[in-house]
Amino acid sequence: MAIHLGQHLARLTDQLRFEPVTRRIRASHAGHPVLDSTGAALVWEPRRVVPMYAVPPADLLADLTPCPPPPMPAAADLPPVLGPAHFGWHLADGRSYTVHVAGRSFEAAAFAPADPDLGGRLILAWQPFDWVEEAQPVSGHPHDTFHRIDVLRSERHVVVSLGGQVLADSHRPLALYETGLPVRWYLPRDDVRTDLLTPSPTTSVCAYKGEAGYLSFSAAADAGTDVAWTYPQPVHEAAPIKDHVCFYAERTDLQVDGVAAPRPRTMWSPPDPAGGGPAGPGRALGRGADA
Repeated sequence: MAIHLGQHLARLTDQLRFEPVTRRIRASHAGHPVLDSTGAALVWEPRRVVPMYAVPPADLLADLTPCPPPPMPAAADLPPVLGPAHFGWHLADGRSYTVHVAGRSFEAAAFAPADPDLGGRLILAWQPFDWVEEAQPVSGHPHDTFHRIDVLRSERHVVVSLGGQVLADSHRPLALYETGLPVRWYLPRDDVRTDLLTPSPTTSVCAYKGEAGYLSFSAAADAGTDVAWTYPQPVHEAAPIKDHVCFYAERTDLQVDGVAAPRPRTMWSPPDPAGGGPAGPGRALGRGADA
């Protein structure tokens, strides 16, 4: 029987997963080294949708002391998936450590899973450290070996509306295809009713696209809810989307070539009024628009 690969990978989310990497990984805090490793592995803890780096203890350049893990909700009260926030929450067996560097102590910023397949590696929190893969600084979270983005010019006719009000109408969108996510349509600002949108205080960081700013639609039923985002200075992999605007397909009404697209149900969907719906971006996920 053929395997639908995307569905198969999604079913693995509740397991501890890892993949060794050969790139040189370094982390520091305020210019003081924390680790330097060519023996790292990407580790996805249960329910985590982005990986963290785990390194052999010998590659750590900071001191560790054991500490109790921070309190966490019961597993049944957690959302189905977690982003990089709340690193101290662990659903795998192991031991937490405080990381000491340059006179600072970061409680529960390291975790040693008990699983022997990880070879004793320690997982490090992404924050508050600065990370470099080879000589390239990385933001947000590690680059996932099994994750990629493609930005394609398109001639599709994309119309975005909300509550009957057209917010954008474009025949020259950019289609951004990203592993595991709905296609995201990035539209030129000239094709967007920016006069109807208000800058939001929300920001997020994507390892593949950079830092995003958000926009809300004041006339929406729940005014102030973010409906779109933009990348003023995207990283080089996503350079074409600079200053384009992308609307949440989960929160707006989208037509592509005259055909209404159903709103996808993702972690960025509005909560289901009947209960049990996906969480919004602020609920224990630690992820932004599509990062």
